[in-house]
Amino acid sequence: MEGIIAIWQRDMIKFFRDRARMIGSFSMPILFLVVFGVGMGGAMESLVASGIGTDEDFNYVEFIFPGIVSMTLLMTSVFSSLSVIQDRDFGYMREILVSPVSRVNIALGKMLGSASVAFVQGVMMFVLMPFLGISIDLVTLLQLLPVMFMIACAFSSLGLLVASLLNSMQGFQLVVNILVMPMIFLSGALFPLSNMPGWVDFIVTLNPVTYGVDLMKNIMIDVDNLSATVQEEMGLNLTFFGQPVTMTGEVFFLLGFTALLILLATLMFRRKN
Repeated sequence: MEGIIAIWQRDMIKFFRDRARMIGSFSMPILFLVVFGVGMGGAMESLVASGIGTDEDFNYVEFIFPGIVSMTLLMTSVFSSLSVIQDRDFGYMREILVSPVSRVNIALGKMLGSASVAFVQGVMMFVLMPFLGISIDLVTLLQLLPVMFMIACAFSSLGLLVASLLNSMQGFQLVVNILVMPMIFLSGALFPLSNMPGWVDFIVTLNPVTYGVDLMKNIMIDVDNLSATVQEEMGLNLTFFGQPVTMTGEVFFLLGFTALLILLATLMFRRKN
């Protein structure tokens, strides 16, 4: 346990000391908010309204904000796992690999460190809510925080596995960019994924980010109070190969996904050693 805490604490100290990193990580989410929320918001709201065929109000910024937060969690947690390769290059990883700390504790410590960094970045996104005309109550926030940390852990385990398989920072950045951007765009984070071709639906179903985004939306948007037409038009009736997906099912899916990837990352650490 001490090994996990030490590795986690080191990653958190590095993050809070690097203010440029803290500020710079906001650039991409804010860019997406401006481009999609402000630039395309009016057009998307008109399209959705015409599809719904009613006068029911629809706020596109409110729809994409949970997706933007999920995107922040994904990008920050995955790219934070780059520290595994940096630590390997500078010798720190070699030191802890030959220490009595078990490989499982090393993987858990790195995962929790990356997840905590991503969680802090995700929480900081809520500072933008008053400027976007979005508000949430205290109960919703308390429900949201543990879900955000769980999602960050799932995405961090993905980054950890990729980092354990690669030997260079350049290769990691290339693979992650190729991997992360399709996962974001095919998750429903930025636009509805209804009425898509069958092969796209298949990828969306297998995409773990889909379930994190949907979980965030169900908490923040209060999907149950929307009409069935709006839910269908916005792709909020998520299914898993034809079966309706529940929030409980999404939680168990993400927990299982995290456990599997941590196991695989641990095996890779042993092989590297």
